Amino acid sequence: MSQPQIGVAVIGAGMVGSAHANAYRSAATVFGLGRPAPRLVAIADLHEPFAADAAARYGFARAETDWRAVVEAPDVDAVSVAVANSLHREITEAALAAGKHVLCEKPLAPTVAEAQSMVEAAADAPGQVNAVGFTFRRSPAINAIKQQVEGRLGRVRHFVGNYWCDYGYDPQRPMSWRYLGGPGSGVLADIGSHMVDLAEFFCGPTAGVQGTTLTTVVTDRPKPLGVAVGHAGGVQVSTERTPVENEDVCTFTTSYGDGAVGTFSLSRIAFGHANTLRIDLFCENGTASFDLTRPAEFTIADAAPAPEVNGVRTVFVGPWHPYIAQGLPMDFPTVGHGQNDFFVYQARAFLDQIAGDTTLPPCPDMAHGLHNLRVLEAVVSATDKPVQL
Repeated sequence: MSQPQIGVAVIGAGMVGSAHANAYRSAATVFGLGRPAPRLVAIADLHEPFAADAAARYGFARAETDWRAVVEAPDVDAVSVAVANSLHREITEAALAAGKHVLCEKPLAPTVAEAQSMVEAAADAPGQVNAVGFTFRRSPAINAIKQQVEGRLGRVRHFVGNYWCDYGYDPQRPMSWRYLGGPGSGVLADIGSHMVDLAEFFCGPTAGVQGTTLTTVVTDRPKPLGVAVGHAGGVQVSTERTPVENEDVCTFTTSYGDGAVGTFSLSRIAFGHANTLRIDLFCENGTASFDLTRPAEFTIADAAPAPEVNGVRTVFVGPWHPYIAQGLPMDFPTVGHGQNDFFVYQARAFLDQIAGDTTLPPCPDMAHGLHNLRVLEAVVSATDKPVQL
């Protein structure tokens, strides 16, 4: 017998909002029938053309220009909050108060204090699912590596995480909310929050942070003349410029309770790297690596092969790895998949949680999002005084 449908809405029709909308549209197609299906109710965005386009493109029943129309709608059971970080708290708390299940994008809030308020609001709504969107936890390859770490590779001794993007390299790219908010709210919050979470996915809670460097290379940006989506490329700009308030580059190191260490390099000005996330795990009995530019594979090296043929080998993700069997229309090795599929698996898990199905790993809750922000706060606080030579 099929499950009752869950009315879903997405608040925000930009780049990430579109990823959530597509994920809900596709969620009913993965991991077997009989699971709760989404009923695509509404897309909300302050800019009406974005809302209308996303609603039509992804098959949602209506477009709204006020998020309150979604939060207050009786036919909406669950919402994704996919807007600027500064808006997360108000929308999320209103949605929880209205009885909705909420999946909020990361970072959970601009500050620890605001995130704490959101966690308290979630605690006051015990019958509702509250979640935060750390989508890389849904990567089949990353989960396959975790299986190997828990098996033949053994515990992680050194985690290396690099996340390099180039959306901010051009000084003529227009000002947007991503460039406002002070130290730690730039590349660290935007993409570093993912990397901090992935390190803890393998190493457990962060025990310490050391040696942070925060650098702003592009110190001001032109004001946009139109409404932009995503990272604001291709929008006409004015001659008036606005100061950039946060960092383009961030590096730091971490330590973990079992003795593991981590090193991190984050950039939004890495020319030629549109979206390069890479992790390397040096373990007790081998090494494993993942590169988002080749998302359907990972590499591994251990002592299993004979010495004369030993070395780093590439593994193509297949149906014997997590998320692939019934997770793709053609669930076969080398067919490939991408980051959009991670959003589909996340949406499926969120819907299953609402229905009480625990087959898939649950989405991290808002308390985890608060913890992530506390780690980011520690990264900012660990800025060393430079030594001049």
